[in-house]
Amino acid sequence: MLTFVVFVVGLVLVGGLLFLGAALLLGRGETQPPAELDRSPVELPDDRPVTGDDVRALQVSVTVRGYRMTEVDWLLDQLAQTIDERDVEIARLRADLEASPPSVVAEEESPRA
Repeated sequence: MLTFVVFVVGLVLVGGLLFLGAALLLGRGETQPPAELDRSPVELPDDRPVTGDDVRALQVSVTVRGYRMTEVDWLLDQLAQTIDERDVEIARLRADLEASPPSVVAEEESPRA
């Protein structure tokens, strides 16, 4: 009977120490503070349209518990904004092209010597 009690106490003690170690190592579920958007190491070019290579070259910093979710969210928001701006510009250019007279379009498409 005494060995059973020692076994149970030892099991509870080891389980408690494992739980305490995991709580200290992994945290208690706190959220990370928001990333400072003006100081993010992840940036997209401002002087030209974003290309697939730009997106592939991005490297999001990894913290102890994985990626900074706020930084990834910020990056996705910036990418979405850039794509939206590009779509608006494409729509505007298509509308300008449709509104221009056919003779102007033909002149622009013909090769120049």
